[in-house]
Parts: sequence; structure tokens; C-alpha cells
Amino acid sequence: MKGTRPLDNDEIRRVSAAFTGTYQVRNRSLFLLGVSTGGRISELLSLRIGDVYQNEKPVTDLLFDKSIVKGGEVSRAVPVNSDGQRAIEDLIALHWEKYGTTHKSRPLFLSRNGQGTQRMSRRTAHDVLKAAFEMAGLNGHLATHSLRKSFAQRLYEQTGDVFAAQEMLGNKSIATTQKYSQLVVLGLEFIHIK
Repeated sequence: MKGTRPLDNDEIRRVSAAFTGTYQVRNRSLFLLGVSTGGRISELLSLRIGDVYQNEKPVTDLLFDKSIVKGGEVSRAVPVNSDGQRAIEDLIALHWEKYGTTHKSRPLFLSRNGQGTQRMSRRTAHDVLKAAFEMAGLNGHLATHSLRKSFAQRLYEQTGDVFAAQEMLGNKSIATTQKYSQLVVLGLEFIHIK
């Protein structure tokens, strides 16, 4: 989403602690998986249990299949850090507790409607994340795309490699990746000076 900003590490911790209520595990896990993998909200909501939980454990590399990525041309694999893996474990435990099954075709992020068969809507995702941002005392232009921008920012800070950020985000254009953070912009300017 144009104009949204990334979250820094302190803000990520504050938002993570802000989820409450009946669906706090689902909502916190959506947030953590988003900032851990950089998936678009539509990609995250399209995930099924079998995409993230294989051989009785969370995946270490998450494949966003081309059937769910924007443009539908190329799949991409993204490493899942320990926060993302814990979020997956929490979701699996929730599915066992609430529905008694972790069938691989079940949507990972379930709607509270539909008795465990329908996925959470983009609107609901937006609303629960916006509420958590407010509960954490954050302001500025924050939305679902802030998760993706936070991932890009953190990846660039760790690697200094704008092309790695482009690949992990699945952006066709380096210019698109450039828009994700000020540090990436500075990195691009440096790369083009030769």
C-alpha cells in the first residue's frame, strides 16, 4: 500500500504484545509471519496448513506458490525465522485445540465464520492489524503492507543487499523494492555509482 511505513524492532515487539481476545493467536501469528516472510496480505491469507507445516514441524523455507503470488508468474521461497516458526507452531496448536485437525488443505488463517473452512478476509486482517497498531500506541500510515515493508527494511539492514530484498519480496523491478525503505533507496544510489 502506497505510503505505509515499516515498523522498527521495538514497534514490532509492541504490536506483537498488543493482540488480545479470542483470536489473539491467529492475529498475532498473522502479524509475525508477515514481518518474518514479507508476504503480501493476499499471499499470507491464501496459505494452507500444508504450506507451512510439513513432517510434523514448521517449514524452514516458505514457498509462496505462483498460484497465490501477485502476477502468478513465479513462485518464491523465503526462509522462515524463529519468530515465524513459533507463529506456525501456535497456529497448528490452535487448529488442534479448536477443530481437532490439521488437515493440509485447511486455510491457515481461518475466519471466525464458516466453522473452520473459510479463510480470514483481507478486510478482517486490516481491521485486526490496525487495532493492534493503535493498541501499541503507534501512529503514522500503518496498514497490512507495513508488515511487508518491515521485512524488507530488516532484511536490507542485515544483509546490505538490495537485490536479496528484491528476490525475497518477489518484486520484478528493483525500483519497486527501492520504494520500500529509505535504507534501500540509499543502497540503490550507492550501487549505481560506478
